[in-house]
Amino acid sequence: MAMVCLSDFEAYAKKYLPKIAWDFFAAGADDCSTRDENILAYKRIRFQPCMMRDVSVMDIRTKLLGTEISFPVGIAPTGFHQLAWPDGEKSTARAAKVMKTCYIASTYSTCTLEEISAAAPGGLQWFQLYIHRNREVSKQLVQRAEASGFQALVLTADLPYTGKRRDDVHNGFHLPPHLKLKNLEGAFEVCKMNHLDPSVTWNDIYWLQSLTNLPIIIKGILTKEDAELAVRHGVQGIIVSNHGGRQLDGGPATIDALVEVVEAVQGKVEVYLDGGIRKGSDILKALALGAKCVFIGRPALWGLAYKGEEGLQDVLRILQDEFRLSMALAG
Repeated sequence: MAMVCLSDFEAYAKKYLPKIAWDFFAAGADDCSTRDENILAYKRIRFQPCMMRDVSVMDIRTKLLGTEISFPVGIAPTGFHQLAWPDGEKSTARAAKVMKTCYIASTYSTCTLEEISAAAPGGLQWFQLYIHRNREVSKQLVQRAEASGFQALVLTADLPYTGKRRDDVHNGFHLPPHLKLKNLEGAFEVCKMNHLDPSVTWNDIYWLQSLTNLPIIIKGILTKEDAELAVRHGVQGIIVSNHGGRQLDGGPATIDALVEVVEAVQGKVEVYLDGGIRKGSDILKALALGAKCVFIGRPALWGLAYKGEEGLQDVLRILQDEFRLSMALAG
């Protein structure tokens, strides 16, 4: 079957991934209302297209903190890529480099930071960090990321505890014995994820700044008040995110929260978005409402499940083509 749109990759992944892996990637918290709302919210937004504009030449490039990418779609941090494809995050990194875009590698990767960096030398890679109770573990991760050539630190703010994902509870989800959380080997048994530090506050931004020269982006912001606090504490970017609906169920869709955050920061930091991007027109809607770039999570995993880095490149190319077409048709 020809892979025409992202839902084709979703259907393939659902059919061919082991159920426990599919359920883990697909899971939202509780009733999954926020997960689903991330997608439904885009359908309520309408364009006001302009006709008779010269759209024979279009430039879809943009810059993230000064580094150019080929189009405004990056790959969001998600865990356990080897559940989708044997080469895991190494394939993700290679696909991102080929497509000249940004890949945010997760703390909970099944390949090490060093392996990810070496798989795609010269690629634009950021590192997503959870702060653990054992601060030395987090400190070492930050130092390893900087030493490996990662170009920014992405602090996830919305996971003091793990949301209740019912399918994972039903399935008794755990990593298969042959897979490991490579960045945390020997640190502690992290599959239970009960080593996250729930006492993290805004002042911990200063702690991170004392450890690294990397720019800090904060992920998980949904309100004006938190956006203002992020700016005040010296971050360089904000990712409007609700963790793909995997944390607090009943929060806003990210596209609905975007305008409030963009207005609050008044251009002082770059604002990005993840959650619910399924079409090129979704990207255009997010940019029209003030996002600098969007990041895809689950669709990247569907691409990996289809054909590894080649499948992920296919996903990104489809989004790139659809985005260019939507720009042209909207004038």
